Amino acid sequence: MKKILVLGATGFIGRNVVEYFSTLPHYEVYGSYFRSDPLENSNVNMIQADLTKKQDVKNIMKGMDIVVQAAAVTSGIKDVAQEPQKIIAENAVMNSWIFRSAFEYSIPHLILLSCTVMYHSSAIPLKESDFDANREIYPSYFGGGWNKVYFEKICEFYSSLGRNKFTALRHSNIYGPYDKFDLEKSHAFGATMTKVMTAKDGKINVWGKGEEKRDLLYVSDLVRFVELVIFKQNSPYELYNVGYGISISINDLVQKIINCSGKRFEIEHDLTKPSNETALSLDCSKAKKNLSWEPEVSLEEGIRKTMEWYRKNLLKGIK
Repeated sequence: MKKILVLGATGFIGRNVVEYFSTLPHYEVYGSYFRSDPLENSNVNMIQADLTKKQDVKNIMKGMDIVVQAAAVTSGIKDVAQEPQKIIAENAVMNSWIFRSAFEYSIPHLILLSCTVMYHSSAIPLKESDFDANREIYPSYFGGGWNKVYFEKICEFYSSLGRNKFTALRHSNIYGPYDKFDLEKSHAFGATMTKVMTAKDGKINVWGKGEEKRDLLYVSDLVRFVELVIFKQNSPYELYNVGYGISISINDLVQKIINCSGKRFEIEHDLTKPSNETALSLDCSKAKKNLSWEPEVSLEEGIRKTMEWYRKNLLKGIK
């Protein structure tokens, strides 16, 4: 059995990762939590840790075989637009201690959940090599984007020292069960799902023009990617795009979620609210070539699955 530690196990992606691996017989699963309640899963060893503290990080990581770094301080578009500095310092400190501890303890494999905020807006799918350090990052994403690039490069640096493997996953907009669905901190998918499921006046409010386009990937496809990387990566460092490969406008996404609900709504646009009018989709041909990975869950199926989960859990008051 291998010991796998999922940092940020009570968050959206972390929870999906830890619950999947807890069903597999050949893993001894550990998960970190901090201010939130620990998961109630008898197959997961939950450990409380402040990942911005050096000693907490060392204590939780010692003796692990695989670490999945899914912990992060995150915000929705409102915070990103109004206070973009809020998430920078804690994430930088947290990841610096995590990568250093992975190296010092010679942990065989660390997988970093990065993201795509460093990419420029594009009408065609972007490859990993399409990030250009000399090209301006979108202003609202400037701090977070360079933070992510730094994390990826530190992984690459430690991997070059010959003790362990590192993987950085630039995943697109992930959605599904356990996502953030509150209107203050959620992203476009979670916010729209909540608006459609709870609206009582027959109206749906969309921030901005709704013309920005996003690449949306159902969370189980990302979890499957993590499993494949663990089994198949032999090189010291790899950087992968992980996305659906097709972008959809927020307006079209809203309409798809409405259609799935079977309800009728009037769509209104609030142009006073912040929005990032960019377009992005990912070219994941490297993942297909190296790992035989392709997304399996269509957007329509993912919306239906998420809506079913939402009805079962959140509409009954279960958080």
